[in-house]
Amino acid sequence: MNVLIVEDEKALTTELEIFLTNCNYICEICFDGLSASERIATNLYDFILIDLGLPDYEGLDLLKEAKKYNPEAACIILTARAEVNDRIKGLDLGADDYLAKPFSLLELQSRMQAITRRKFGLKNSTVILGDFVIDLTNRSISFGDTTVSTITKKEFDLIAYMLLHKNRTLTRSQLSEHIWGSIVNDDYDSNYIDAHIKNIRKKLNAFGSPDWLETVRGLGYRININN
Repeated sequence: MNVLIVEDEKALTTELEIFLTNCNYICEICFDGLSASERIATNLYDFILIDLGLPDYEGLDLLKEAKKYNPEAACIILTARAEVNDRIKGLDLGADDYLAKPFSLLELQSRMQAITRRKFGLKNSTVILGDFVIDLTNRSISFGDTTVSTITKKEFDLIAYMLLHKNRTLTRSQLSEHIWGSIVNDDYDSNYIDAHIKNIRKKLNAFGSPDWLETVRGLGYRININN
């Protein structure tokens, strides 16, 4: 999932980028509001972390832009401002959560996971698909008592992203953008995504049929949880 970090404290930004990257997020960083405004208007993100105390931009105005141009993105306010009014204004403008500095990185991760579950209607992080069990928190797939250990990081990212958008067809470009952080040319994109899906099916078929992983001819792929 793509995360835009808008924070002028470079040490904190680096800490956030390293931590979230290790948590399998794809991070972009902006140290000022102007560059963040430009990216928000042209790119799509799953999470936008916004510091209210930017030197060149009012953080609440940036939040308004995020909700306008990235309506599906989850916005979390990160700020040293302690005033209740700032929190209320941010939440009223559509922020999904609020963390006052200093905050725990583990708490940030927990809140992001909670927002993801709430956004996509998941009661917990474990999902049963046929005879397979997918644990989004521990990033594991099991078949009975056996863990499917051959699934790579990117292959799991693909499964997890499609699972969050269950029963919805995702194009190859959508999968590429949200898993790899960019959209490549159509031919390369098609071959790359198709090869990963083929490998996933081959590895899962060694245990059981992943008939819930469907190809939608001419469009892309989806996970159907109604099987």
